[in-house]
Amino acid sequence: MNRCVKLSEMPVKVQRFTLTRGLLQLLVATLLLFVGSLPTHADAPVWQASKDGSSVFLGGTIHLLRSRDYPLPEAFEIAYEASDRLFFEIDPSQMMDMSVQARMMQQLTYQDERTLQSVLDAETYAALATHAERAGLPMAMMQKFKPGMLLSTLSMIEFQRRGFTPQGVDAYFSTRAMGDGKTRGELETIDQQIAMLASMGEGYESDFVAYTLRDLETVGEALEDLLTAWRAGDRASLEAQFITPMLEEAPELYDRILVERNHNWIPQIEAMFAQPGTEFVLVGAAHMVGEHGLLAMLSERGYEVSRVDAD
Repeated sequence: MNRCVKLSEMPVKVQRFTLTRGLLQLLVATLLLFVGSLPTHADAPVWQASKDGSSVFLGGTIHLLRSRDYPLPEAFEIAYEASDRLFFEIDPSQMMDMSVQARMMQQLTYQDERTLQSVLDAETYAALATHAERAGLPMAMMQKFKPGMLLSTLSMIEFQRRGFTPQGVDAYFSTRAMGDGKTRGELETIDQQIAMLASMGEGYESDFVAYTLRDLETVGEALEDLLTAWRAGDRASLEAQFITPMLEEAPELYDRILVERNHNWIPQIEAMFAQPGTEFVLVGAAHMVGEHGLLAMLSERGYEVSRVDAD
């Protein structure tokens, strides 16, 4: 029997686990780039950066998929087979650690007198309450959630409704690497991502919530164009559809979730060129494109960047 069980119908302990698990699964997401059931193309969001005879592969990923979305573009397979080590945003194996979940609940909820209603203006709070209630999340239960936590949960619910699961590109290759005995690494810790999510919208909560709600309301309209651009590795189109609107409507969010993290990752990626063997870096596709994207930053540092195309 396929019935969507509302959160309010679950026991309290199950409610907490469901929300926390959904948030953990979304920590590695950029919240916007997902893949649909499109055919595999020769072009793909996989690039190779080279310098002085050494190379690193970079794959722009999406973190939620449906089973019918496989196989992935062949360029992913080419890069995987040619690589000795894989690096992800975080270590996926930590995502269901109970101690991690406890830290998240502590950091992603208000521990003082603040509530969502107190930090949001009346109009934004009303819009959030309407969306949350429609998703089956009574606002009376959500008052102590910080904006990043509630919006991540709402995002997960929206994409689950559309048939997506957390078994995306990152999870797929992490599992394969484990089975094949390939070394896996991460560019940041789970605690760094928790801190990022906890601080999302801090000081501009109403703008942050309003921006994200607009995305959730219109995601279906923009999805197909985003999917086409992603599978083709179309940097210009991805930048126009994702980076430009974020810069115009939420520049603080752009700096926090993309620019700052890219600057933190670049030294780690550059260090890989001095190591024996070949690395495959798999991070959200939005991190690859734009003026502050990883590909542009590597090019500025003298690396030759080319797309990996299947024959």
